Amino acid sequence: MKILVTGAAGFIGFYVTQRLCQAGHDVVGLDNLNDYYDPKLKFARLEQLKQYPCFTFVQMDLADDKAISQLFKEQKFQRVIHLAAQAGVRYSIDNPLVYGQSNLIGHLNILEGCRNTDVEHLVYASSSSVYGLNNKTPFSTNDSVDHPVSLYAATKKSNELMSHSYAHLYQLPTTGLRFFTVYGPWGRPDMALFKFTKAILEGKPIEVYNHGDMFRDFTYIDDIVEGIIRIQDVIPKSDKTWTVEIGNASTSSAPYQIFNIGNGRPVKLLDFVQALEQSLAKKANINFLPMQPGDVYQTYADVEDLFEKVEFKPNTELSEGVDKFVHWYNSFY
Repeated sequence: MKILVTGAAGFIGFYVTQRLCQAGHDVVGLDNLNDYYDPKLKFARLEQLKQYPCFTFVQMDLADDKAISQLFKEQKFQRVIHLAAQAGVRYSIDNPLVYGQSNLIGHLNILEGCRNTDVEHLVYASSSSVYGLNNKTPFSTNDSVDHPVSLYAATKKSNELMSHSYAHLYQLPTTGLRFFTVYGPWGRPDMALFKFTKAILEGKPIEVYNHGDMFRDFTYIDDIVEGIIRIQDVIPKSDKTWTVEIGNASTSSAPYQIFNIGNGRPVKLLDFVQALEQSLAKKANINFLPMQPGDVYQTYADVEDLFEKVEFKPNTELSEGVDKFVHWYNSFY
């Protein structure tokens, strides 16, 4: 098939593109190569992808509606895996307008491209951050997600709502995937594992929020990608028996579905730091800080519906994943 992957030079997009190319698909990778973090890492990922003859790179901004529309008309994609977005909870507090352009306007342009060219399935990245003020754990796709605590989370919830409206109005099959704290080799420099590793190796203190009393459902990149690859073959269908009153919130009468992809085992932040210390064979100097605006106390994924649909659950042990990241970090840097 011909498949569009947005955010192809990003962390998850890089791995998804590799898997699709290895499976023999023609992949067009789109990225605007912005400088939210060091673009050298994005260019290094692209160099890896350019080894595949089936890969074509397009540098383009999602907010450019005319360019996006033209790309869809020219390429006639069968499927779209939309992973590009302005990431970062804390960054959204100081730079809200960037999220409107990339995550709202950009997502709308992708929806328009899909519906105008009869794309058979749009799979897009949502986030565990949509669960916001929820205290009931594990987080289920049947839970209410109406109380986000960051603008980033609000844009991801908006993406789900926008996708549902297109599924309902135009019968465009859409699947949203709520990712839980993704980590691994080639990861983003703004994420905890990357920042902690760099600081510990340089002998600098690491910043641990809420005095270490936080839990995260760390999910290894290979598990995230496996979930995406399997789900893109599961195209949602309309269900005329579904109603708001009795139906699951993650499905609809429209061809629409939502899944969590998480490890299903929340880890205390200090245990995460300890696993990293063991892998680096070096102790961390910890600067304990209060909870930051936009943060949540715990993330914890219920992935039963994912398993029922594709017979897969993330299963990489934290120690194994951290070791692989540290090995990559040392070899890359």
